Amino acid sequence: MKVISGDKAEVKSFTTPSEVREFPDGKVEVIMIGGALVGRATFLPGWRWSTSVQPLVHTKSCEAPHFQYHVSGKLHVVMDDGSEFDCGPGDVSLLPVGHDAWVVGDEPAVVVDFQGMIDYAKAT
Repeated sequence: MKVISGDKAEVKSFTTPSEVREFPDGKVEVIMIGGALVGRATFLPGWRWSTSVQPLVHTKSCEAPHFQYHVSGKLHVVMDDGSEFDCGPGDVSLLPVGHDAWVVGDEPAVVVDFQGMIDYAKAT
């Protein structure tokens, strides 16, 4: 694991993100800190990767690896190998490439991702 270090302290806030990427039923706000990119994704009820993001990126399934903390809401994840599970508030998930996911229920799902947002939801 690469340890990120610098010679000065930094504080950033998602209230003033470096970039906002919007897509149907969701958005990703990204900040750069310590040489790393961190993203906060908000997925509204009805969001599903295969209908909201796939049309932008044109891949069979999500090719972004994710290492994320689940703040609120619930996501159902189906991996390309057929395994599936739910992630909810307080969970930390590590998702390799090759998955679909969608919001379960009526509450927005919010995740903070420390790995997979560099190119997430960028139109190709």
